[in-house]
Amino acid sequence: MDSALGYSFSISENQEMIRKMVKDFTEKNIRAHVMEWDESQYFPVAVFKKLGELGLMGVLVPESYGGSGLGYQEYVDVIVEVAKVCGSVGLSLAAHNSLCTGHILAFANEEQKQKWLPKLATAEWIGAWGLTEANTGSDALRMMTTAVADGDDYIINGSKNWITHGKSGDIAVVMVRTGEKGDSKGISAIVVERGTPGFTAGKKENKLGMRASETTEMIFDNCRVPKENMLGNIGDGFKQAMKVLDGGRISIAALSLGIAKGAYEAALAYAKERHQFGQPIANFQGISFKLADMATEIEAAELLIRQAADLKNRGLPMTKESAMAKYFASEVAVRSSTEAVQIFGGYGYTKDFPVEKFYRDSKLCTIGEGTSEIQKIVIAREVLKN
Repeated sequence: MDSALGYSFSISENQEMIRKMVKDFTEKNIRAHVMEWDESQYFPVAVFKKLGELGLMGVLVPESYGGSGLGYQEYVDVIVEVAKVCGSVGLSLAAHNSLCTGHILAFANEEQKQKWLPKLATAEWIGAWGLTEANTGSDALRMMTTAVADGDDYIINGSKNWITHGKSGDIAVVMVRTGEKGDSKGISAIVVERGTPGFTAGKKENKLGMRASETTEMIFDNCRVPKENMLGNIGDGFKQAMKVLDGGRISIAALSLGIAKGAYEAALAYAKERHQFGQPIANFQGISFKLADMATEIEAAELLIRQAADLKNRGLPMTKESAMAKYFASEVAVRSSTEAVQIFGGYGYTKDFPVEKFYRDSKLCTIGEGTSEIQKIVIAREVLKN
């Protein structure tokens, strides 16, 4: 289906092949372990190594750097198929691809790309990305983590919070303050490799959902990093981060869509199988209308995501579209998983069925990489420009 803006919503043969490959992988390597990993908060590094072997840890990275060289439509397919089975693995896959790897791909010089991208694209290294701090979530310009020049190095002090792979990640792109607090040109982006003295992991968060996706503090105590690790020019970090987040919103939107689809498909199957009063509960209007609402919202969310992905592929501005996709899809994930629990009834409230996990996982999508409220601010700012 083509829109007036020129993007196509048809699914290519290549996308179908990728969907099948990812679906087969999740059935073989993930589905049986979902609740085990969730209960123990186990971060399955071995699974990500296998995903790297398939080229799925460098979906957007050109083949010359060891990646798959695919576009955002294929990337959306990958995240959706994984998240339909496990939101935690989908979240970590998205964070690695779009944040750490994506930042280096977009803003590193050629020498830096040659050094880091092949390791990230193959999952030899797992990546982290550090923007958020304890007292500066949405108010990122007031971050406290500093990088002070000292000869050929920067000395970093401070901490980052809510960092995916903050402990297990082998490399992190970290936003640091190199200028005045509150100044958008006072933030820079620098790469810190695991093993650098003064770079350690702090508290691991005990979360409601996404429990198999590791979330920890990153702590920097007189951490000395070569100046050559800076991405772009000094003072470019905030501008870079905002562009990275534009793409990251597509990631979280795709993650949300996968969770919504997983919850919907489970609820649909259950509604056909569960009998009450001598018939499937799907026959009752109260249930069928819930499924109708879920199906409609899921399709609408996917169209928004496909639009943003198309604009991203073509190098066109997509701040508004990615924010709309992230905002709407994340809220749909919450509504769909909530309704799925309701359709399952008492069984939906137990861990014997998958929908309670979709329910718990979904909420993070309305918070991570910019809350729903922040997305509204972004959307409003964009529409008011015109």
